[in-house]
Amino acid sequence: MKQILMMSSSRKGVSGYLEHAEDQVHAVLKGRAKRVLFVPYAGGITFSFDEYESRVKPSFERFGYELTSIHHHKDARAAVEQAEAVVVGGGNTFVLLDRMYNAGIVGLLRERLNAGMPYVGWSAGANVVCPTIRTTNDMPIVEPPTLKALGVVPFQVNPHFISGKPSGHNGESREERLAEYLAINPDESVVAIPEGVALHVHGDHATVLGEFDALHFRQGGAVDKIATGSTFALTSI
Repeated sequence: MKQILMMSSSRKGVSGYLEHAEDQVHAVLKGRAKRVLFVPYAGGITFSFDEYESRVKPSFERFGYELTSIHHHKDARAAVEQAEAVVVGGGNTFVLLDRMYNAGIVGLLRERLNAGMPYVGWSAGANVVCPTIRTTNDMPIVEPPTLKALGVVPFQVNPHFISGKPSGHNGESREERLAEYLAINPDESVVAIPEGVALHVHGDHATVLGEFDALHFRQGGAVDKIATGSTFALTSI
């Protein structure tokens, strides 16, 4: 059974790094893994993979899990094949997907997640679970071979969702950008997840975790709330 945690962000409000996420992480990992393989590929742009690992490792150790980064392994595919669970951090989604393809682990990750290996991803790490990365908020600073991602959930997500526009901002709101996406892709749906919110995918269903509701954007401008704590069938989105 699939066990996937799609987190909006590594922080909530003014809280510390992954401080809000312990219960969310346990929902997926507890009793299923003791050691996790970290994939830092969305970072390592303005700071090193070692630095990224050093940010994430203390939190997972505090949660009770041993963490090591994939960049220490000579064979990335072998590392994924042997992993008890995989954790994919945030950063730039285009860079993440490009590096995943270059490492040859996209298809392998898809197979392992569909077979039930636990997965935790935030921000970019949540985007790549979707069919494509076209609803990321990031700039395309590299060009991956394709925008197709893992596709282990049947809908798109938009992490870091914030409603409306700040004063003086004359660009599109997030709602407007998602409406454009759905106007071009009328058969698709997007679940927006505010900061601190996560989707826990378990088998063919998902549960909304966190303080706030998720939002289901549909073609034509319809937006439905998915209440925090509620569970829905993946095929209902």
